[in-house]
Amino acid sequence: MSEFLDLELQDGIRMPWNVIPGTKQDAANCVVPVSAIYTPLRPNPAIPVLPYGPLRCRMCRSILNPFCVVDYVAKIWVCPFCFQRNHFPQHYSSISESNLPAELFPQYTTVEFMSTAETGPVVPPVFLFVVDTCMIEEEIDYLKSALAQAIELLPDQSLVGFITFGTYVQVHELGFGLLPKSYVFKGTKEVTKDQILEQMCFFAGKTKPTTGVIAGSRDGLSAESISRFLLPASECEFVLNSIIEELQKDPWPVSADQRASRCTGTALSVAASLLGVCVPGSGARIMAFIGGPSTEGPGSIVSKSLSEPIRSHKDLDKGSAPLYTKAVKFYEEISKQLVHQGHVLDLFACALDQVGVAEMKVAVERTGGIVVLAESFGHSVFKESLQRIFQSSDNDLGLSFNGIFEINCSKDVKIEGIIGPCTSLEKKSPLSSDTVVGQGSTSAWKMCGLDRKTSICLVFDIAKKDGPDAISQSTSNQFYFQFLTYYQHHEGQMRLRATTLSRRWVAGSGGVQDLIDGFDQEAAAAVMARLVSFKMEAEADFDPIRWLDRALISMCSKFGDYQKETPSSFSLSPRLSIFPQFMFNLRRSQFVQVFNNSPDETAYFRMMLNRENIANAVVMIQPSLISYSFQSGPEPVLLDVTAIAADRILLLDSYFTIVIFHGITIAQWRKAGYQDQQGHEAFAQLLKAPHEETDSIIKERFPVPRLVVCDQYGSQARFLLAKLNPSVTYNSDNPPPPGGDVIFTDDVSFEVFMDHLQRLAVQ
Repeated sequence: MSEFLDLELQDGIRMPWNVIPGTKQDAANCVVPVSAIYTPLRPNPAIPVLPYGPLRCRMCRSILNPFCVVDYVAKIWVCPFCFQRNHFPQHYSSISESNLPAELFPQYTTVEFMSTAETGPVVPPVFLFVVDTCMIEEEIDYLKSALAQAIELLPDQSLVGFITFGTYVQVHELGFGLLPKSYVFKGTKEVTKDQILEQMCFFAGKTKPTTGVIAGSRDGLSAESISRFLLPASECEFVLNSIIEELQKDPWPVSADQRASRCTGTALSVAASLLGVCVPGSGARIMAFIGGPSTEGPGSIVSKSLSEPIRSHKDLDKGSAPLYTKAVKFYEEISKQLVHQGHVLDLFACALDQVGVAEMKVAVERTGGIVVLAESFGHSVFKESLQRIFQSSDNDLGLSFNGIFEINCSKDVKIEGIIGPCTSLEKKSPLSSDTVVGQGSTSAWKMCGLDRKTSICLVFDIAKKDGPDAISQSTSNQFYFQFLTYYQHHEGQMRLRATTLSRRWVAGSGGVQDLIDGFDQEAAAAVMARLVSFKMEAEADFDPIRWLDRALISMCSKFGDYQKETPSSFSLSPRLSIFPQFMFNLRRSQFVQVFNNSPDETAYFRMMLNRENIANAVVMIQPSLISYSFQSGPEPVLLDVTAIAADRILLLDSYFTIVIFHGITIAQWRKAGYQDQQGHEAFAQLLKAPHEETDSIIKERFPVPRLVVCDQYGSQARFLLAKLNPSVTYNSDNPPPPGGDVIFTDDVSFEVFMDHLQRLAVQ
């Protein structure tokens, strides 16, 4: 595994197949698609930042890189993608084998270009807060204190706007400091850009241009009219704080059998149009704080009557959620508008019931927004996550804006699409495959919002056909890939990061061992998880369990060692040995088993899976379990019910939740207060150790996970038991050891699963 991690450190990329199946048929037989998970902005101090622009190939526009063949005498370089011969320009005239520019150094496969001439002026980021006021007083107070802290942490030069909504939408005029002033829009109707220009007096005392699209200060809007609503944080701190201070519950009366009338859709549409009018094309985020379901106007997800429950997975499957498709369509339109403007939608949904994350998912994911789901605005998950966005520390997010991601690859590789936070720019090219997965039919994508953690999954299609020439392998046996990310750095200037890599390919049956040696099982599990989640949403009547089982059986039949029809002879190479375990846990995970989760939670889990890197995705699929006891230091243990013992503390990390689970004896000692008595320092240390480990996990993770501290046989122990392999259940023959536990379930255990797998794989 270590060599795959080194490649990720250098280039931010991991691929399931590091030796690529060379023909269409070989790739189909390999089951896991040829793919890559790439983190474009992964921080790496070794990456050089070059103070000039890139040198591009005349034909395919790819960038000069270490894989180019260079003729130093004739001053010519040959592009590895299209084999075009390019002349070096004048300022490269002193190039020689001993005097290379940084982008030709073999170790610099990833470089960053920052040319001031091309990038233009530094633009301040824009934050537009959209705040729900239909909540109980207590929630509003929590939200007020969180917002006040966030406002303090905003970068001074960043522009801020503020919108509140309930039954009506109020756009606050921050530039009018004498008394609070806001423009009010009715919650039941959609608001167009023209209505905003007119009703918010953008052309007061001036004539409005009759032609052309009006957008931003370039097109006739004066800076004064924009600064009424979007002001530098340092200038409007007082006005903002007084607005937040005076935030009150929506005054509209709500009868006891009704939900509050909340026009979330209209508020977001007003916010998108306001940004589109004032700052199109420059980095801006709409940060929506929502405390309940939308019941009014476009994008509403449920009626006002409390007798009608909010849609569940069953309703969506049966097609009995009448408002769902309409709301998704509405948010698709908003996502198109935001992508066109280059703006991001972030969602902070804090409520005990659903708020409509499932409907808004399309707008958040396609703009690369952040999503945080918690039970209340007073919960640490929300408060700490919000602070983490603006705090500058070693683990800050490094929010970047307005990215465009482009890809170039060798002619035998086509791109099917990307699963992750981006939008296809519909730029069809010879590289686009006819099969589309996720955001496809293009070789360029828009990433309105991206940060240091954003990871996208690229799915490739090997187009090389089997033929006599494929066997002779006359041409070079390398495939080349180049990923270009052009983005607005969090310090404001535009940059271009280029990653170029090459992978060897093998064709025919002779290459099976090479394929196994280059197989990265963690990357494969992350890709399969994204694929199965995508298919569950995109394909009607898709059976995820069957699809995963078939894939795993084909995989084991192709790459396992066995004698036909004898299951006991089956074995897997160490390179593949954990893959069945990942698939077993993926089948049981919240991505595939939607029972007991609301559509909102499922949408949230999948959005997080689709934007996180492989290490985090693996923890989501197969949580890690660490045991603490007097006998040994902290050690990883199998994710199995047999790990539970009366004198152990277990720490379960399932990414969204961290559970500290005390065995029954430890819990009794703790309740008796032994840790505070002299002579029991070792026990006090044992209790403290898992909390220290938890703190270090929480520091690095976004959104901040929920912490559950529980005791064996307590009600919250379910958070741990639900994730464990049920090797001892209520009807097993072998009882658990004293102090152990059983799981009340009819699910199959991993042993039974492996027996069936071996039987089917050797047929």
